[in-house]
Amino acid sequence: MKSIETAHTMPVPLPRRSLAARLGITSVPRNELQRRYTQTGSRFVQIMGADVHYIDEGTGDSTIVMIHGFASSLHTWNDVASEMAREHRVIRLDLPPFGVTGPLRNAAGAIETMNLPTCRRFFDTFMQALGIGRATLVGNSLGGLLSWDYAVRHRDAVERLVLIDAAGFPMKLPIYIGLFNHAPVRMSAPWWLPEAIIKSAVRNVYGDPRRIARDVLRRYVEFFHGEGTREAIGKMVPTLDFADLDTSVLSSIDVPTLVLWGAKDRWIPPAHAAEFTRRIPGAQSVMYDGLGHIPMEEAPQRVLQDLRAFFASHPTGSTSLQV
Repeated sequence: MKSIETAHTMPVPLPRRSLAARLGITSVPRNELQRRYTQTGSRFVQIMGADVHYIDEGTGDSTIVMIHGFASSLHTWNDVASEMAREHRVIRLDLPPFGVTGPLRNAAGAIETMNLPTCRRFFDTFMQALGIGRATLVGNSLGGLLSWDYAVRHRDAVERLVLIDAAGFPMKLPIYIGLFNHAPVRMSAPWWLPEAIIKSAVRNVYGDPRRIARDVLRRYVEFFHGEGTREAIGKMVPTLDFADLDTSVLSSIDVPTLVLWGAKDRWIPPAHAAEFTRRIPGAQSVMYDGLGHIPMEEAPQRVLQDLRAFFASHPTGSTSLQV
């Protein structure tokens, strides 16, 4: 493992993008993404052939691992993580092929397909590499799926579970992801994908697009245009068939669980919140009026309030499932 220290906690001012960059004809090199988007406390660990970017901050009696969703990054947790780190150890990472981390590659240098078995193996390896024996998992979207799946497979390793607009039940993929199920898009995207499409997708994720800061929108664009990311997404999307998942195992989760959801989520139906709450014994739920698919980024203070209340109701070492 290696760590890097930077003098900034926010991205440095970025130059104007060239026409080729805005059209997605060029990609942003990995070392450039690292220079722009690592933060104070950023670290890297080698896992499955990739330099995995993560941040480990704070101290306390409990460890929280935050897992972002599709095409996002650890930055989506910035405000929530900084506050929770005042009382807890908080770890967040850039899942491959996203963020600073980028794609996994095999020994020959070819991009690996991030299907669910590979995602499982990667996350298990990450937890082992950092020596995390027991933690609270907080996952959004695809990260929510990885969180509840890990809780089912490692029952003694999860203390509490928080699912934020989590994936898992059968659904139609959002149009901006489903595009990659079409061969012409998969073939052309690594060489041409205008940033206007990415910006439209990010705005669609928010309940109120007016809440998106310009630097945040730019970050999403540059990560999506990161070297190798579009090719990796083209390999990944055709494997995202949630109809094959066995969600009956949710009934075996026996840790305190909180389900948070944006009522204006356009990517995963809000009705899925009720399904998670119904199937996980003792689960509590909160629906956020006006918020979209990533409420912890769109309105972090609202999410922080509910996280703190949930943690207070279920302190470290508590085994009761209070409702």
